[in-house]
Amino acid sequence: MKPRLHCARLALFLCGCAAFLNLYATQSILQVFAAQFHISAKTAGWSITVTTLAVAMTAPFVSRLTRHFEQRTVISTAALLLAGPVLMTAYADSFAQVLVWRFVEGMLIPFVFASSVAYIGDRWHGGTVTEVTSLYVAGTVLGGLGGRFISGVMTEYVGWREAFEWLAVLSLMVGGFIQFLLPANRPRVQQVQAASSGVWRRPLLAAYAVGFCVLFSQVATFTYAGLYLGLPPFNLGPAALGALYMVFLLALIVIPIAGRLSKARPHVELLSVAAILGVCGSALTLAPSLWCIVVGLALSSTGVFLAQATANAFTTATAGADKAGAVGVYLTCYYLGGSCGAIVPALIWERWGWAGCVGLIIGFQMMTLLIALAGWKPLKPELIRVP
Repeated sequence: MKPRLHCARLALFLCGCAAFLNLYATQSILQVFAAQFHISAKTAGWSITVTTLAVAMTAPFVSRLTRHFEQRTVISTAALLLAGPVLMTAYADSFAQVLVWRFVEGMLIPFVFASSVAYIGDRWHGGTVTEVTSLYVAGTVLGGLGGRFISGVMTEYVGWREAFEWLAVLSLMVGGFIQFLLPANRPRVQQVQAASSGVWRRPLLAAYAVGFCVLFSQVATFTYAGLYLGLPPFNLGPAALGALYMVFLLALIVIPIAGRLSKARPHVELLSVAAILGVCGSALTLAPSLWCIVVGLALSSTGVFLAQATANAFTTATAGADKAGAVGVYLTCYYLGGSCGAIVPALIWERWGWAGCVGLIIGFQMMTLLIALAGWKPLKPELIRVP
């Protein structure tokens, strides 16, 4: 492989880190926010919801706003700008200010995410799209882990404000590396009409629905598992909850390997494996043992990230000319699912607790497979025609 392609793949891994480093950084410190700002833990969960809502609202417009600009410039600029609202979050005097800056973060994140996935679709084709997308998703795994771990551990031993200061510094560093490593692509001049027609074909609609279910189950799992494990008999603190996200490391190892091994496999088969992992992992968290819960979360998160990589690859391989437009719609549905995943289980949590939440999560994990079986064309990645 040429050194230039090595740099491109490393840069795309970092793009995944940049997109997810700050997105869920508050997930392990909801109880701290509740105590700091005198609100309930459920209200503190809005620090996640407003960010995912902002992503969902902004994503459809990324294609039109950036189609005349170099993708590398869009990605690196957005990654660098993310440091601003993250730093301002550290100096927020009220929870309302936290929400404002978290919303601004959510408006910038789609420029990293959508442009990165579109970049992959423009630069590679066939089964290689699945392989490179898996590498990108592995970056999102590390970014999501890093953000949660840093905020959790630093909050316990230093403070949550200092945690966000460090996250701002890391955002600057990652953005700089992306600009240095990512090869430039030519500006893309696309027809606007394509965004209003090709992105609404049936296979893509099914991909959008899968994305909704995938992030719903992920956010619901780790938001309410955190609340569950913070209660007796577990009583985990912010540092322990932050360390809990080390279960993502399994996905960090498995997904790139799966991407390489599955280049010649239909996307539906990959999603079937993801659904089985997710359901088995979620069911295992019902055991009263902390270690069983940790193993269950590891399996569940691996299934979620594998499903995410598969849905991303299917979307870019099926989208045709307007990849950025299709990715934008996918992101809207994906993050609407995440927003609902933070809110809807609260209704079940208050009455049926963690067991009720697990039942809901398993239902959505099964829906991902049913939707894909019904709506995804059973074509192998390299047989999908890419313009």
